[in-house]
Amino acid sequence: MLDLQRIEKEQYQLREGEQLQDFIPLMLKYIGDPDPELRDNLIYPTFYTWIHEKNKLSEAELRSLLAVLLNEEHLFYAIGSQNDQSVFTRTFTALAIVLIVRRHRQQPFLDLTEFQHLKDEILRYYKEEKDLRGYLEDGGWAHSAAHGADMLVELVQCSESDAAVQVEVLAAIQSMLYNGIHIFNEEEDERIATIVDVIIEKEFIPLQDVVHWINGLAQCVDLPRSRQQVIARVNSKNVLRCLYFRRDQVSRSEVLLTAMISTEQKLNKFAESKK
Repeated sequence: MLDLQRIEKEQYQLREGEQLQDFIPLMLKYIGDPDPELRDNLIYPTFYTWIHEKNKLSEAELRSLLAVLLNEEHLFYAIGSQNDQSVFTRTFTALAIVLIVRRHRQQPFLDLTEFQHLKDEILRYYKEEKDLRGYLEDGGWAHSAAHGADMLVELVQCSESDAAVQVEVLAAIQSMLYNGIHIFNEEEDERIATIVDVIIEKEFIPLQDVVHWINGLAQCVDLPRSRQQVIARVNSKNVLRCLYFRRDQVSRSEVLLTAMISTEQKLNKFAESKK
């Protein structure tokens, strides 16, 4: 912690004789430390500055770092567990992965096989993460659904992400909304809506495919009444509202806006009760 505080104070410049590899292994070891001062305020900003702002890591170093981040001790550390501190390791690993995917998106360095593995692991994480808490009084931000969404925002913008990848991502989003565990209340809906907004804005797939996906969010209305059904309905409704208020200002597609309105009305039991 003292080393990272000193590095921060010195504008993330290393002193003579120091190398990144003097610090990165320890940053990886403590990437999910329960202390938010170390995890959130020191380790992540250092990764952010070295990877995103100052381009301190070579392509070979980024590949090596990514391989570690995607392993069972980091992104998949105790995956599936709930209500313990292992979530911090997974979610702050996800934020570091965001930085590497962004670097690849801007200046590709992964080959197609490496990218395919990256894509598969990000989608696997979003499907298998079960600790969906947002801010914790003891430990600060966990925010797995939001950090996972940040990975997907970068993923869909990679040149290798063809229509099939976009459809896979949309399916993963619906699974997260239908998680059966947690109604999102820490603006995860905004982070998730960003993925869909980017797909629409950049026309990665035909608009009709997005409309079909939006309409499909109302499937939960026909499920038996249960807590799981409420979670799916409320999460889907809130993400659609986030998306609508972004697209309403820029979209010229009546088909898209109509789909969002009609699906929201199906998901909104209060709107339905007035009919």
